[in-house]
Amino acid sequence: MGQNTQPNFDSVLGRIVVEQGLSTLEEVQQCVERQRASVVEEGTNPPSLGDLMVEGGVVTRSQLERIKPLAEEVGRGQQISGYRIIKKLGAGAMATVYMAEQLSLDRIVAIKVLPRKYNNNQQYIERFHAEGKAAAKLNHPNIVQAFDVGKAGEYHYFVMEYVEGRTVGDDLSSLGRYEEKDALQITIQVARALDHAHKAGFIHRDVKPKNIMINSEGVAKLADMGLARAESDREAAEAEKGKAYGTPYYISPEQIRGQLDVDTRADIYGLGATLYHMVTGKVPFDGPNPSAVMHQHLKADLVPPDELNQNLSAGICEVVEACMAKDRDKRFNTSADLLEDVEAVANGESPLQARMKFDIASLAALEDKADPAQQNPATDPRQAAGAPLASHPLFWLAVAGWVVACAAVVVAVIVANS
Repeated sequence: MGQNTQPNFDSVLGRIVVEQGLSTLEEVQQCVERQRASVVEEGTNPPSLGDLMVEGGVVTRSQLERIKPLAEEVGRGQQISGYRIIKKLGAGAMATVYMAEQLSLDRIVAIKVLPRKYNNNQQYIERFHAEGKAAAKLNHPNIVQAFDVGKAGEYHYFVMEYVEGRTVGDDLSSLGRYEEKDALQITIQVARALDHAHKAGFIHRDVKPKNIMINSEGVAKLADMGLARAESDREAAEAEKGKAYGTPYYISPEQIRGQLDVDTRADIYGLGATLYHMVTGKVPFDGPNPSAVMHQHLKADLVPPDELNQNLSAGICEVVEACMAKDRDKRFNTSADLLEDVEAVANGESPLQARMKFDIASLAALEDKADPAQQNPATDPRQAAGAPLASHPLFWLAVAGWVVACAAVVVAVIVANS
């Protein structure tokens, strides 16, 4: 998309003036006729339509100055073939998003356009197109659908489903926090979206409140696959090694360290951090700058959710803590396991997967504690006598808890299949 010509800009400006109710179509057309007449009479460049509308009292100068930036934005986007830009929805660090009409199918879509300042940054361009390609391979009711990705002139664009509604981030800004039952329902839907993406071989890597849309029917949709990549894409992983991609408040420890083998459990951490924010009204870790926040993800103990919101059930707290274990081997193994527990808690049941993770971690901790190299034989008679770990009463308590949890899973499976 090159520089806008004056006639093209004027036509966009005139349309916006009418659409915003600042004047009638007839009044704008009269100004257009005056503009054309001046070309014939003087044979020179015509005065701008904006100046003519101000002179004719159609709009005020302040109104004109207020809508000119929008007309410039729309004029640039208008040159994407097959689409008519309606209005600007928002802008972020990497893109500007517009509402548009897809002319061939007569439907409203959202178009994300990469700013021209990134045209010389091949990494940004590749990530932008990767978002479109990744999203296009995913088809799920809880994922914002991708329709098209391409380039028009100088601009790279990505066309996606338009979701009329708000984000979880918007709700947190206005409400402070969610009721537990509402947070669980949103988490269930996002876990389903992640399960679909993960089974297709993709990891999102930027799960956070602002990337969860809530449409007018209350359906949650995971958006912005901008950091998504195929889990098997070793070339991309090598290129990103040592770099912390993600949002500081919700990023997993392995992403902070720039590990080569970031996997689906990074998304589980991000969703756990998002759920924590939803039910407590606070981010899990905070600090004066991104570096300080990320350091806490690596080193600081998580304040239990029920210390910030005493109305929370034990189950949801167990789920959050299992999601946000710093050691990813202590998190849920898969998004399907997480989904099973979140649905159980929503139904007033116990989160069995989270409890099994806790029991296994307890056993591991006991083994570390019973390591002869860490014990003083002179002060531990059982160790001095070579007593096994099984002689420790806490060992059997942990084993009992694990057995009960396993038995409950077996019973649940039998009941479900009966």
